[in-house]
Amino acid sequence: MVNEGAAGRRARALRVEDTLKTITDDADSPERLRRVLEQALVFAGASFAAVYALGEGGELLCLVEWAGVPRTLYGLRDSYAVAGRSPVADAHRAGRTVWLGPEELAECAQTRRVAGRDFHLAALPVSGDDGGGCLLAVSEHPDGFGTDARACLDRVADAVAHPAPAAAVEGGEPPPDAFSLAMDTGRVEVGDAILGLFGLDRDGFDGKVETLLGLTVPEDLPSLMSVVEADHMSIGDRELEFRVLRPAGPPKWLRLRGRLLPGGEGHPARLVGTVVDASTLRPAVNDVARVQRLAAALATAVTVRDVGQAVVTALRGPLRADRIALAELENDRLVVTVLDPPAPEHWPELWRTEWRTEWPDAPMRAMPTLASALREGRARIWPAGTVLEPALTDVGPGGLAILPLPAAGRMAGVCLIGWDSPHDFGPDERALLTASAGLAGQALMRARAFDAEHELVGMLQRQLLPRRLPRLPGAVAVARYLPSTAGLELGGDWYDVIPLPGNHVGLVIGDVQGHSAGAATLMGQMRTALRAYAVEGHPPDVVVSRANRLLTDMETDLFATCVYVDIDLEEGFGWCVRAGHLPPVLRYPDGGTEIAEAEGGPPLGVAAQADFPMSPLRLPPGTVIALATDGLVESVEADIDAGMDRLARELAAADPAHLGLVADALLGNARRSDDVALLLLRYDGMALRPLRESWTVWRVPQAVGHARRFTRRTLRSWGVTGNLDAVLLVVSELVTNALVHTDGRVRMDLTLVNGRLRVAVADASPRTPVKPTSIGWEATGGRGILLVESMSATWGTVPVSGGKQVWAEVPLGH
Repeated sequence: MVNEGAAGRRARALRVEDTLKTITDDADSPERLRRVLEQALVFAGASFAAVYALGEGGELLCLVEWAGVPRTLYGLRDSYAVAGRSPVADAHRAGRTVWLGPEELAECAQTRRVAGRDFHLAALPVSGDDGGGCLLAVSEHPDGFGTDARACLDRVADAVAHPAPAAAVEGGEPPPDAFSLAMDTGRVEVGDAILGLFGLDRDGFDGKVETLLGLTVPEDLPSLMSVVEADHMSIGDRELEFRVLRPAGPPKWLRLRGRLLPGGEGHPARLVGTVVDASTLRPAVNDVARVQRLAAALATAVTVRDVGQAVVTALRGPLRADRIALAELENDRLVVTVLDPPAPEHWPELWRTEWRTEWPDAPMRAMPTLASALREGRARIWPAGTVLEPALTDVGPGGLAILPLPAAGRMAGVCLIGWDSPHDFGPDERALLTASAGLAGQALMRARAFDAEHELVGMLQRQLLPRRLPRLPGAVAVARYLPSTAGLELGGDWYDVIPLPGNHVGLVIGDVQGHSAGAATLMGQMRTALRAYAVEGHPPDVVVSRANRLLTDMETDLFATCVYVDIDLEEGFGWCVRAGHLPPVLRYPDGGTEIAEAEGGPPLGVAAQADFPMSPLRLPPGTVIALATDGLVESVEADIDAGMDRLARELAAADPAHLGLVADALLGNARRSDDVALLLLRYDGMALRPLRESWTVWRVPQAVGHARRFTRRTLRSWGVTGNLDAVLLVVSELVTNALVHTDGRVRMDLTLVNGRLRVAVADASPRTPVKPTSIGWEATGGRGILLVESMSATWGTVPVSGGKQVWAEVPLGH
């Protein structure tokens, strides 16, 4: 039976083999050799790994690729004499591995012990058609390379297929995106793809590096000269971005990656590498430009989420990170603001278990390393292979950066950046991360304050709007309101749905000028006034006219626009009145749409004696009517007419069966620099239409008898015979009260629906009848209301235009 330790080693060996096989299969990748060496860091615990190959003439072993910490930390050179005494040369000549500990290294003249740093060194011979070379690895582990680590290094040595030194390929045809520059003469061999990037062809290029430099943007020449001049370029890798001029259009961004290789005795050093188009890879030039762009983005970031998106955009691409998270600190928990990528499967298991809403929140106690970094208040970086708690290790197995975001003397949040493949953190990246953290922290504090205040503003705004819309017979209404994100001021948009007597409904939408507390206050006043005038029973033009006079008398500097639609839900007919507002948009059952041709008056509060004409609307069952404010249809890019046409098209394409989804879809493209209000009503038609009759009561001695005979005749025509005496008694009392206690016209309305008869008597007096609390035997009046209450299921009174209406509902027997 295989024990656990043996099973673990076998699994580790299989992972090494699988990883190396995947890398070596990609033979054309320019990163292949570096990626092979990185496996020595990951699986063998090495802190440095390098490949040395025979230079031209076979007298030197020259450094061609390396991974890990800088070699200068261990006193290692960029070349060793083949005939000299060094671990690299010994391993190459003898064809066997050399293992050296701190004591042996101290005695070796070709290496030196760096102060305060003990290390172990391994030199493994590497075979090759061009004379072979050597794999060099360094470990700072106290026990050096163990059995498993040595086996891993053997596999890495087998996988290394080092390229020939640059001098050996002189005169050959370079790959399309590659170049080789002789540092002593300035002669350069370039591939066809590079020539194309510079706008040259093979015949027109003279082979001089100065020709290429002359085509670059002058501001980028200093950084390029630091690469192509031997006095400035050191052995190892170099990467930079620069711009080349084009005959037309802006300069093109190119990325150069190069390595200076020693040429050996009697041969010049050569700079070899690649040049590719960087315009779509890394749009920023350098870290200064990236910080400037991040600062510009954060200056316009308003919400916490805006800040997170700006940080992700500025850092993930340039750093080639695999994941990035931005979180706020609330007590002892991390509340994630932005994750990129957003899918849960890309994040550690602990994070997924805390994924309760859109983003997870994680306890700090599960990540002591993170808590320690936040206490220190400075950016921390952990390279590949660092042992951390699982909640952090899985964020960046190839490298992890934690950026505390300071602001106003405290930590506003934290940014985590992770890489899957081993990542080298250069000094430029560290400076970029530190500068970005300070900017993001300040922006996060501002955004948090804005979000809190904006939520308060939104709450106040919602309190001024209807909490819920009423249920309507034969119709469905939905409404949406979106406050502006451009500032913290209260907006003046409002809507209302007003149930009216006789199965009518009033739809109102409006907008008060400006964004301020005054505008919001006026909005609340106008909504209340319009509702009051509508409930009184005034026709639509009177409702709007009275609201206009009210606003004019208030002597405010603000004005308001609105549209009011009174819809008869029984007949499918409506009247529309506009006061400087957008007309309704109608979507008919066949999918066609129409912007209603409704005449309009001026905005409310502009002219006291303005006219507000009424325009008819016909609503077949299945019609949707849409009322909106200008925030939905007007933008900088398009005027109101174009926006109304777009609204009509989107409404035509929507499915009116799900009115809430239609409203959400229409708001999807709304600009948020202004408030947006939207009111939709779908008219379905009433399944059961009431029976109605009216009677004008003349002031004659037989008026009550006439009203009773009209009621009896009407009920007989409707086929109603039950509870007739109770109905006639109610009619007698209501008509008598109106004739005795009021002057002017009296009208009686009978409405039959669902087995209930509604008797309503309207008169010209605004006084509501009062039910007596007690009545004596000697009293000659006051019993009428008591009789009505006794004979009916319910009764009440409502104001109507110029007076009131007293009504009672009587259940009818079969």
